[in-house]
This record gives sequence, structure tokens and C-alpha cells, in this order.
Amino acid sequence: MEIGLDIVEVRRIRRVIQRTPGFLARVFTKDEIAYCRGHKDPWPHYAVRFAAKEAVWKALGRERLALKDISVERGSRGKPSVLIQGRRAARLKLSLSHGEDYAVAVALQED
Repeated sequence: MEIGLDIVEVRRIRRVIQRTPGFLARVFTKDEIAYCRGHKDPWPHYAVRFAAKEAVWKALGRERLALKDISVERGSRGKPSVLIQGRRAARLKLSLSHGEDYAVAVALQED
């Protein structure tokens, strides 16, 4: 079993996205961008997805895996799930939380 944890400042992600427009396309999938833009305040949603990508990357220990290869989806009940290069990662559990200032994610890779 492997675990990954990441915490991100929401304002840091907002600044990076606003200053570096190409960041969105390099890090997030089209579906993730659409989901975040669908909220009145998209920044915590971008931040928590970024934290999730980092947490998953740490849990998997895959240096050659790009952040865009990792995507976060919400199920019908709001439960997050992970796709790796478009395929559901069934043995990977994800927990997300965000507030006004911070976003945090924990990823657990089961054996």
C-alpha cells in the first residue's frame, strides 16, 4: 500500500493560471477545465485537482507520469475517482477537500 498527500494554496494556483495561460492545457484535461469553469469560483476546484494529481503521482511513484495523464472525475454521488491516461484506476482511492485558502488531497494505492 502506498500513500500520497498534497496541499496547495488556492491563491497560488489562481496566480499561476492567470499569469501562465498555457498552464491549464499542460496540466488539466478538457473535462477538468470545463468542470472547474462551471463553478462561480473555479480556483478552489483547480487547486484541489492539482493537489490530487500531485498526491496520485506521489502514491504511484511514477516519475515518467505527467500530471495531465492523471485526471479527476466526480461520480454521480460526488465521490472522486482517478483516471490514469484515460483508464479508471480501480485500486486507487482519493479524498479531496478545499476551503477558501487551501486545497488538500490524499491518494491511497491499494495492493
